[in-house]
Amino acid sequence: MSYSPNRATAITAIIVASALGALLAHATGIGKASVTQADTQAAPGAVLVELFTSEGCSSCPPADALLRQIEGKQTESGQLIIGISEHVTYWNQLGWSDPFSSDVYTERQDAYSQQFHLDSVYTPQMVINGEEQIVGSDRGALLRALREQKPHPIIVHINTVSAQDRALVVDFSITGNLPSDAADLFAAVTDDNAKSSVTRGENSGRTLAHVSVARSITRIAKVSSQTEQTIRIPLPSPSTLTENQGRHLILFAQAPDLGRVLGIDTKAF
Repeated sequence: MSYSPNRATAITAIIVASALGALLAHATGIGKASVTQADTQAAPGAVLVELFTSEGCSSCPPADALLRQIEGKQTESGQLIIGISEHVTYWNQLGWSDPFSSDVYTERQDAYSQQFHLDSVYTPQMVINGEEQIVGSDRGALLRALREQKPHPIIVHINTVSAQDRALVVDFSITGNLPSDAADLFAAVTDDNAKSSVTRGENSGRTLAHVSVARSITRIAKVSSQTEQTIRIPLPSPSTLTENQGRHLILFAQAPDLGRVLGIDTKAF
């Protein structure tokens, strides 16, 4: 797989934090939607922001900071922002093996690259609602993309979720206008927070912090009609999950071939 890491001059994490926080607060009239609100809000009013990143990439920490600033906040139209940090693998051969990376996320980004007709994959990259991709540290492009998001056509709602015998038992419902060619239902298990002390590579000597770190993303069903059901989703191995950091299940429906995200919900477990 080819890659072309973005070498544009990065905005520092402090500037990203203060400027974006002020812009979002001005746009929405609030500072932050709490995680509790994220857990209880069914998702016609939500936006999925996927960040493809790597601890081996020196341009990625500003994008990690940007995701940290928007995760759990609201757009100016009141949509909840749900982020997923997906760590790719193709930087691992360049001095530092990212402990959060997986081929699953590399393959997902590669599929998006084909969908968006890009010459190659790159980091950092954000994909908003499966519809638009931007450089992951470009807060201006992100705010514009968030302002332009329309409500989802279907509602994915997680009624309950519980961990039992290394699996999640999830009761959920899907309502609304499903596409004629059905939709793919994905389940993402995320650690709320994670840190890593990098000892080699481009970020050597730095301690990097992440939010909503993907530990698994699985296509669990194809849905073509409104439904309410209970499913079991295998949990990642205990060694994969970060201890005592809090976790969420993110359930989202997406048009075939990684098209538009059609509905999304999230809940802590």
